[in-house]
Amino acid sequence: MLYKCINCGKEVDLDLKAAKKVQCAYCGYRILEKIRPPVVKRVQAM
Repeated sequence: MLYKCINCGKEVDLDLKAAKKVQCAYCGYRILEKIRPPVVKRVQAM
């Protein structure tokens, strides 16, 4: 899955099941956020 580093802003491809540590490969920062697709769900009211 793709994650974005809060510190440097780079995208990191990380598999949480296989990873021993969760950290950015570029700067070593340990707080990452999941990149969400720009899909807008529309629900029609009844």
